[in-house]
Amino acid sequence: MKRQTLSAVACIFLAILQGISQPSHDFSVIAYYTGDDKKIDAYELDKLTHIIFSFGHLKEGRFHISNARDTTTIKHLVGLKQEYPQLKIMLSLGGWSGCEPCSDVFSTNEGRLLFAKSVKEVNDYFGTDGIDLDWEYPAIAGFPGHPYKPEDRENFTELVKSLRQVLGDKNELSFAAGGFQKFLDQSIEWNKVMPLVDRVNIMSYDLVHGYSTVTGHHTPIYSVRADEESANRAVAYLLNIGIPSSKLVIGAAFYTRVWKDVAPENNGRYQPGEHTNGYGFQQYETELTEQKGWKYYYDEAAEAPYWYHARDKRYATGDNLRSVAAKTHYALDKGLGGIMFWELTLDKEREGMVDAIDRVVHQ
Repeated sequence: MKRQTLSAVACIFLAILQGISQPSHDFSVIAYYTGDDKKIDAYELDKLTHIIFSFGHLKEGRFHISNARDTTTIKHLVGLKQEYPQLKIMLSLGGWSGCEPCSDVFSTNEGRLLFAKSVKEVNDYFGTDGIDLDWEYPAIAGFPGHPYKPEDRENFTELVKSLRQVLGDKNELSFAAGGFQKFLDQSIEWNKVMPLVDRVNIMSYDLVHGYSTVTGHHTPIYSVRADEESANRAVAYLLNIGIPSSKLVIGAAFYTRVWKDVAPENNGRYQPGEHTNGYGFQQYETELTEQKGWKYYYDEAAEAPYWYHARDKRYATGDNLRSVAAKTHYALDKGLGGIMFWELTLDKEREGMVDAIDRVVHQ
């Protein structure tokens, strides 16, 4: 009897410890993925809840997977669910330069319904778990030359309605949202769209971007200046209009943006410059080094790292292990639905950004 009592106490204690080590609600860790059917196997997929294959596109108004390589990759991703049953495999439409026909195609009921039916057909064919809409952007300028019009805002709502009606509750439905104020204000009818989707993936990165002629933090948690975009600014806006925190997912950037011809004042922050090529996280340890002339800084107020190269007058901004852990803490503390990132192939296969996220989620 005594042994049974001790065993019961031990089980209760173990359950308490397991409860402490788990997040207090369902917390998604979502990887956008642009790789092939082989590279994915190098990563620790037990630390992810979702992989979003990027990207499918529109062809004659239908959702289309572009080539045999992508088809092979998607089939392999779905096959991984046998080993990793927690994984959801989703498909994404569009991307920065991949949604040129969207404004036109989604402007009619017929166009929206044709697309929604094609999404169901593709999901049924592959056995994937849903669709993520990455239309950049409804109703406001996005990729140079891509059409947009004010009616896109209402048409996006109708598109989501069509998708939910056709997909039912079987498939997940999400969309990628610009993390900047103009998108938040003008692109989405939030109170109409959010009840119909599983989540919104807030692109709280590229907040200074490749067309920016002044440096700053491209993926900060907090705004330091009154007019500065940040993850917290977007989250606060959406919470304030009544969007459930559990449907909000913030984004991390597994890459830097770099500017050249940047003056040394303020270690290059908020200075004029010309955008140039950046580095993926895999390259940080070999490229953003003191030996190569870079000096590392961390903005405590913004929770954002940055680097300055005094000799070459270059400035870099992005997430690193410290800031991605801080973002994960932020998401958990706010009761958000999770964290996502662009994108998995930029990470190290071990002891990288995904590991930093996982340690916080399960600490």
